[in-house]
Amino acid sequence: MSYVTAFWVGGLICALCQILLEKTKLMPGRVMVILVCSGALLGAFNIYQPFVEFAGAGASVPLLGFGNVLWKGVKEAVDENGFLGIFMGGFKASAVGISAALIFSYFASLIFQPKMKE
Repeated sequence: MSYVTAFWVGGLICALCQILLEKTKLMPGRVMVILVCSGALLGAFNIYQPFVEFAGAGASVPLLGFGNVLWKGVKEAVDENGFLGIFMGGFKASAVGISAALIFSYFASLIFQPKMKE
């Protein structure tokens, strides 16, 4: 049942974002920034963690979850290192996800021969 919950929650997040893209003049990059900032803000108010516990990967995989991970990393680093934690916490918490995205995109570029748009 957790797979079903993750699927419909993740799908709902994607559907709401698609509606936002189609019904407003917001560009995709701005919508992505809104999602990351919203995830960090919801994490700061302790709203996002119960949502992750309910929906699992349906809430932790989208960009909202990335913002929440950044917030958690910054919060932990500030508790450990003080002011400098603001600058290092987000990188430390999200390094694996960012590294995976870079590595997999590099392999995809080797396999699929990317081309520049004209």
